[in-house]
Amino acid sequence: MSNSTPAADNENDKKKFKGDRSPCSPSRVLHIRQIPSDATEAEVISLGVPFGKVTNFLMLKGKCQAFLEMASEEAAAALVNYCSLATPHLHSQPVYIQYSKHRELKVESSPNQARVQAALQAVNATHPGSQAVPSAYAVEGGHHPYQGSVLRIIVENLHYPVTIEALYQIFSKFGSVLRIITFIRNNQFQALLQYADPMNAYYAKMSLDGHDIYTMCCTLHIDFSKLASLKVKYNNEKSRDFTRPDLPSGDGQQPLEPPMAPAYGTQNFIIPSYAGAPGFAPAMSFAPAASYSVPAVPAPLGSLAPTSSVPAPVTLPGVTSVPANSVLLVSNLNSEAITPHGLFILFGMYGDVHRVKIMFKKKGNALVQMADATQAQLAMSHLNGQKLYGRVLRATLSKHQIIQLPPEGQEGNGLTKDYSNSPLHRFKKPGSKNFQNIFPPSATLHLSNIPPSITVEAMKNLFASTGSTVKAFRFIQKDCKMALIQLGSVEEAFHALIALHNRDLGEKHHLRVSFAKYAI
Repeated sequence: MSNSTPAADNENDKKKFKGDRSPCSPSRVLHIRQIPSDATEAEVISLGVPFGKVTNFLMLKGKCQAFLEMASEEAAAALVNYCSLATPHLHSQPVYIQYSKHRELKVESSPNQARVQAALQAVNATHPGSQAVPSAYAVEGGHHPYQGSVLRIIVENLHYPVTIEALYQIFSKFGSVLRIITFIRNNQFQALLQYADPMNAYYAKMSLDGHDIYTMCCTLHIDFSKLASLKVKYNNEKSRDFTRPDLPSGDGQQPLEPPMAPAYGTQNFIIPSYAGAPGFAPAMSFAPAASYSVPAVPAPLGSLAPTSSVPAPVTLPGVTSVPANSVLLVSNLNSEAITPHGLFILFGMYGDVHRVKIMFKKKGNALVQMADATQAQLAMSHLNGQKLYGRVLRATLSKHQIIQLPPEGQEGNGLTKDYSNSPLHRFKKPGSKNFQNIFPPSATLHLSNIPPSITVEAMKNLFASTGSTVKAFRFIQKDCKMALIQLGSVEEAFHALIALHNRDLGEKHHLRVSFAKYAI
């Protein structure tokens, strides 16, 4: 065993890395380079923890390098072999790991080293099951002995819908996602997700468990499933096999085109990374070991940002986090047809609209203030580019943070309306089923709260009175309280929605209109 210290010999190591980088013989001491300057000791230590116990550590802050000592050569080999397939990242930057020429890590006592030892104990304690990994895993790439490739995911505090597309985009950051199945159990939204590689599953669990998809809601709770693999029969909104795009949807329709369009704006997710032991915030992620591509998947969902009690988002390439603004600028409107009420009803499909203002001098432009920034993103992603009253609507985030109400007594033009206390808000009640029924605009509308005495013909005539072409209609309950109606176009559906949502149909029944999940 060498008695030289890594700190003293680091310059020689550095020169070696700059040169031919000839590989060292296997050692339980690993050299890590190109570490981000703001990375913590705990973050770097967390790179080794999944492969076995980390017994010693030396951070060379000024050189952006570190030495990591594993409990065994087998554990170190497992990490090095894995990194030959998947590049580890810290704070979105790749780091490089290889064997050190040192056989043992000897460090001098110092206040800094005492802090490092505390970090070692804390991170190792977070993963007590992480013992030395058998050499078969390192040599043959076998499964990790204490985990599988299938995760069980529970989403709590479900204030916004979570779809298969959303889960795919979140979890594919950590590796190749093969299959996803979603279901409701014990009144909770749950999912089973299978990776191609068990280590991808491990890192996804470590990074995402306990964190929110949206700020302050949709909290992920992740465990390993006892299932070794998932069997998917149908590709639809409840299950998906990304290796089998030919599977039927289960309702007699043709196979889905991979992937389905997301049911809502996906660019607005924030995913804080693995919080680690108290006082530490490992923000580590691994790139997929194999590039399993699914065409046309929208941009990644959010920022894998280190967090303590308050997330501090870090911008990643191609990633957009949730802007703080909840006010939308809506332009290219038909000034002869649009009203504040119409915008309130239309944008209210995707969030609670608090205020609407149509510009006095440019009546083709309007401001719409949603309840929060997430709802603004949902509305924008669904409605931007849709045709309304013969014009293609444009929706973007406004520079305004709030819509100012006119002074009292000057509301005469009726172009600014306050809807903050409207009884027509769909999403005011936490946990409302309406959160599960947010769908993209379509020509098929879902109708509810229909009085029992109304006839099919009366409903068809009602919608025809808005200028719509009724192509199909059917009740979907024996008591005829709900129905589906298919109109001639999405634009006709917009017009009917605005005109007829909350229409008094008599017998104390006000019609409720929303976009349907399926066509008739």
